[in-house]
Amino acid sequence: MQNSFQEQIAHPQVYLAPGFMWDAQDAYLFDIDGTLLRCRDRIHVNSFIQSVRRVTGFEVTLEGIVLHGSTDPTILREACSLAGIPSDVVEAQTQAILEAMCESVTEQRNDMDLVRMPGVEDALRHLAARGALLGVATGNLEMIGWVKIEQAGLREWFHFGGFSDNFPTRSELVADAAKKAHELAGPEARVCVVGDTPRDIDAAHANSLPVIAVATGRYTFDELLALEPEVCASSLTDLLAETQVAP
Repeated sequence: MQNSFQEQIAHPQVYLAPGFMWDAQDAYLFDIDGTLLRCRDRIHVNSFIQSVRRVTGFEVTLEGIVLHGSTDPTILREACSLAGIPSDVVEAQTQAILEAMCESVTEQRNDMDLVRMPGVEDALRHLAARGALLGVATGNLEMIGWVKIEQAGLREWFHFGGFSDNFPTRSELVADAAKKAHELAGPEARVCVVGDTPRDIDAAHANSLPVIAVATGRYTFDELLALEPEVCASSLTDLLAETQVAP
């Protein structure tokens, strides 16, 4: 699926499910890549290749692997499988490889080329002003996720997160993030996921959580809308504009 972000900018679209107040939830779980920001460098991607080589001596590639909406451990295992690395080697060395990835990204943090997606800081400010608790739910390893958020200048907004270190599937890490949200905001807190891929929508609904889908990643507004998110918008900027002009 090709990135249609420029088309989304030219033709803003917003869908709001009847009765769902997108900015009246108690807590929000934001995906990072494609939702909050975009990496215009290959530091994170290259860390897979470099870390596998460093730890095991094998060569891998991420060509042909669907990265969007996946998790770091899943991507690693798929790359190792495609490279024909014996499964016993992978299982024995997975933790060492993931630690090497975190080290590699952290060492290069100042070389990252990150851009915030449209409307992100305005949306975070809007939700925080309404008393919402803000967290992340991302396929990144925790150290890498926080590095990206810090380097993008967004760390002040987020208080907790769900990451892939111990939860290789997105539905599991979303469940972990939602659990933390309920611990912080109360057991009856209304928790909403914000993401840019079909996997974000599936993971939210697998946990009986509403989801705001934004077409700022690799998937179009129509592709995301077909999966029945509670909200679908071409960008957070367009979602905020729709809210401001709504009667």
